[in-house]
Amino acid sequence: MRHSRAPVPQPASPLPRTSPWPGLLGRRTECETLSGLVAAAKAGRSQVLVLRGDAGIGKTALLDFLLERAVGCQVARAAGVESEMELAFAGLHQLCSPYLDRLSTLPAPQQQALGTAFGLRAGTAPDRFLVGLAVLTLLSEVAEERPLVCVVDDVQWLDHASAQTLEFVARRLAAEPVAMVFAVRPSDREPTLTGLPELEVRGLSTTDARALLDSAVTGTLDPRVRDRVVAESHGNPLALLELPRGRTPAELAGGFGLPDATPLAGRIEDSFRRRLTPLPEVTRRLLLIAAADPVGDPVLVWRAAERVGIGPDAAVPATDAGLVEIGTHVRFRHPLVRSAVYRAASPEQRRTAHRALASCLDPGTDPDRRAWHRAQGTGGLDEDVAAELERAAVRVRARGGQAAAAVFLERAVALTPDPGRRARRALAAAHSANLAGAPERALDLVSTAQAGPLDELDRARAELLAAQVTFAATRGRDAPRLLLSAARRLEPLDATLARATYLDAFSAAVAAGREARGGDLRDVAAAVLSAGWGPSPGALPRSCALLLDGLALLLTQGPGAGVPVLHQALAALRDEPLPEDDALRWLWLACRTARALFDDLSWDVLSERQVRVARRTGALSLLPMALTERFSMQLFAGNLAVATSLVGEAASVTEAIGSRVTPYGAVSLATWRGREAEARALVDASREDVVRRGEGLWLISADWTTSVLMLGLCRYDEALSAAEGAAREADGLELWTWVEPEVVEAAVRSGRPERATVPAERFSTFARSSGTDWALGVDARCRALLTHGEEAEALYRESVERLGRTGIRVALARAHLLFGEWLRREGRRREARDHLRTAHRMLVDMGMEAFAERARQELTGTGETARRRVVATLDELTPQEAQIARLAAERLTNPEIGTQLFLSPRTVEWHLRKVFTKLGIGSRRELVAALARADA
Repeated sequence: MRHSRAPVPQPASPLPRTSPWPGLLGRRTECETLSGLVAAAKAGRSQVLVLRGDAGIGKTALLDFLLERAVGCQVARAAGVESEMELAFAGLHQLCSPYLDRLSTLPAPQQQALGTAFGLRAGTAPDRFLVGLAVLTLLSEVAEERPLVCVVDDVQWLDHASAQTLEFVARRLAAEPVAMVFAVRPSDREPTLTGLPELEVRGLSTTDARALLDSAVTGTLDPRVRDRVVAESHGNPLALLELPRGRTPAELAGGFGLPDATPLAGRIEDSFRRRLTPLPEVTRRLLLIAAADPVGDPVLVWRAAERVGIGPDAAVPATDAGLVEIGTHVRFRHPLVRSAVYRAASPEQRRTAHRALASCLDPGTDPDRRAWHRAQGTGGLDEDVAAELERAAVRVRARGGQAAAAVFLERAVALTPDPGRRARRALAAAHSANLAGAPERALDLVSTAQAGPLDELDRARAELLAAQVTFAATRGRDAPRLLLSAARRLEPLDATLARATYLDAFSAAVAAGREARGGDLRDVAAAVLSAGWGPSPGALPRSCALLLDGLALLLTQGPGAGVPVLHQALAALRDEPLPEDDALRWLWLACRTARALFDDLSWDVLSERQVRVARRTGALSLLPMALTERFSMQLFAGNLAVATSLVGEAASVTEAIGSRVTPYGAVSLATWRGREAEARALVDASREDVVRRGEGLWLISADWTTSVLMLGLCRYDEALSAAEGAAREADGLELWTWVEPEVVEAAVRSGRPERATVPAERFSTFARSSGTDWALGVDARCRALLTHGEEAEALYRESVERLGRTGIRVALARAHLLFGEWLRREGRRREARDHLRTAHRMLVDMGMEAFAERARQELTGTGETARRRVVATLDELTPQEAQIARLAAERLTNPEIGTQLFLSPRTVEWHLRKVFTKLGIGSRRELVAALARADA
C-alpha cells in the first residue's frame, strides 16, 4: 500500500509568515470568533456555533484552524458523508468512538441506550432523547478532565439520527467546558440547527480573492481573466483554486473557455471531474470504490479493490494529484471530489463498486452495511436482496434508527418483484417514516402501499396510518374525519383496533373542536353506538372500553346516560393497571373526561400518572401534553408555584426536542395572575398558527380564559362577551361545563341576569348527574347568584362547604369572594369581612393577583383597611431554575434532576448555585424551607 506523498492543499491559505495575523487569508473575524470559543471553553463556559456557507467557501479550513487553536484541549471530530446518510448513528459514532471506554460510567439507562444505538448491546429501540442525554453526559464527563472541542463537518449529510442527537446536545449545553462547532452548507434537506448561534461564512473580499488566485496560478495571469475568475467565484476560496486548473496558458492569458452558466458548486465539481480524466482507468476505478464506501476504511477499500483486480500502485496518481489521502483513513480532499468521482462513473460502474464492497463485508459482523451495498449494487428486481434489506431494517429499528429503517424498507420496496409483498413493505416503511418524524414521506409511502394489492385489513390499516400521521402532525381539523373513516372501515375486520381508533377519533375531535371538518364529537359518538363489531383478535382494556362507551352515551343521550358509565371508566383507570402503550395513547383523553365531569380525584391521579409514564418511557413527544394537563390540575388546585415549574419543564422539553407547542400554560398563568397585556400578547402571537393547524380547542379555551381574566379585573361586560363567545362554540365533552359558570357570574355582575338563566339550568342538570362536590359546589354558587334572601345564603354556604371538601382551592376562594360580596350588599359587613378576608388571603397566596385585588377592594368597602400584600412567589427565579429548585427540594440528586430535565449534572449544579444566590441561602435544607415559605 502506498501512502500520499504530498499534503492535501487547503481551500484557504494563510498569509505569509511575515504577516502579524496568524489566521487564514481574509478570515480575521471568523478566526477571532473561533479563538474566542476555545478560550471560553477553557474558562468553563460552553459554546456552540454553526458555520453556514456554500460548498468550498472555507468552512473545513476554519474547522482546521479551530483545532489548531485547541492546544491543551481534547478534540472530537465527525463529518457527514452523503452515501452514509441512511446508516443510523454513523456520524455520532465517529464523534463518540474515542470515548466509548467510558460508557460504563454513565447511568444505567443511558449506558443501555447509547450501547444499543451503536450496536454494542442488545435491547429494544432506545428513545432518541435518552441517547441524546447519554451523549450529553458522556461529553460532559470527558470535559471534566480537560476542555473538549467538538467539530462536525458537512452536517447536511449526517444521518438523521446523528443530526437529531447532536442538535439535542447542542441545545442542552450550558455549564460544561465544551465548544461544539458545526459546518453546514445549503441543501434540499429540512433545515437543521435552527435557532443556534450562527456565523455565515461569506466569500473573500476582492483584494483577498485576487491574492489567493495569484498564489494558485503559475505564470502570468491576464488581469481581465483574473477579474473575471474573481467575479465568477464570488470570493469562494475553493473555486479560486480550482477553476483555473486544467486551463491552458492561452486560455488563462486571453480568457477563452472560462464563461460557464453552471452553478458554482457544479463548476467546482466539474473542475475536479476534469482532473480525473487524465488519471489511469484503474486509478479512477479505485477512487470509485473509495467514494462508494462511506466509512473511509482503507482495509475494506483495498480488499474490494483486490477483488476486482486493482493493485496498490493504482492510488499513486490520485495521491500525487492531491485528490485523496490513503492512510489510517481514506480522505478525499473535499466532499466535492468524492461526489465528482461517483457522478462521473456510469450506473454499471457504480453497481460494480458496491458489489465489490458488499462481497468483502462479513454478514455476521456488519450485516446492515453489507445489505445496503448489495442493494446499491443491484440493478433490477431481486427478492433475496429485498429480504436482506427488510431484515436489516428490523435490526436498525431495534437500535432506534427509524429513519434508517424507513430508507432500507423503501429501497426494499423498489427491489421487490411481488406486488403484494411490495405493498406490505411500503406500509411498513410508512410506519417507520412516521415514527422518524417524516410525515410527508410517510404519506407518500402509504399511497404507494394503497396502490398495491393489499387485503382489506391492510387497506384499513393503511387508512388508519394516514389518519394517525395527520393527527400527530397537526392535531387539527382533518384528523377526526380521517380517524373516523378508518375506524368504520376496521369495524368488520378487527373490532379491537376499530374501538381503539374510535378513542383516537374522540381525542382528535376534542383537540379540533369547532375547527373539525367532519367527524366532530357527536359524529364519532353516533358511529360508536351504531357500529357492527367484527372479530376481536385482542381485547381493549376494560377501562378504555368503558371510556369509549361512556363518551358515546354522554354525547348522544346526555349526562344521565353517559356520566355513570364514565365514572366507572375513571374508577377503573385509577384502580386497574393499564399497559404503558395504552396509557400513553389515552390518558390524555381520560384526563379531559375527568375535567369535564368535575372529578378532581380522578383528574389528580390520572394527570400525575400520565406525566410519570411519559417520563419513564421517554415519550418526549407526548410529555409536553402530559405536563400541560398536570399543570392545569395544579392551577385549579391553587398551586401556582408548582404549576409555574411544570410550565418551565414543558418548555425545557419542547426546546430540547425542537418542537412547537401552543403556550397554553403560559397563557393560563398570565390570566390567573391578572396580567392582561402578557396574556393578550401570548394569545395574539399564537392565534395565526393555531388557526392554520385547526386547533379549535385552544381557540375556545382562549375565550374562556379571557372571561376569567375580565372577571378578576371587574370588567364584567367584557367577561360576558368572551364567555358567551366561548359557550357558542363549545360543543360536547368539556368546555361548555367550564364556560357556563363564567357566563352566569358575568351576566349577573353586568346587570343582565336574564342571560344567565339557561346556562345555569344546563349546568345544574350536568352537576346533578356528575354528583361530585366540585360540580355541586359550583352549581350552588351559580344558583345563589340568581336567587335572593335566605335561599341565596343557603346556597352560598352549601357552595363553600362542598368546595371545601375538594382539592380545587381556586373554586373555593371564588365562592368565599362571591359570598362576601353578597353579604356586603346585604348590609352584613361583619360577616362579609370573614369571607372576604379568607378569599383575599387564599387568592394572594395562590398568586391570583386580579381576583386578590377585587377581594381587597370589597374589603375596603366594608370599612376594613386591607393592605396590598406581595404575592408570595419565586418570580425572581427563571422557570427552569424554579423547576430545578423544586426537584432538589424533593431530594433528587443532580444526575436524577438532569435526567428528568435533559441537562448534564454539571449544568444542574450551575443552576442550583444561581438559585442559592438569588434566594440568599446556602444549602438544600434551606432551599426546602424557602420553598415551603413561598407555598404557605
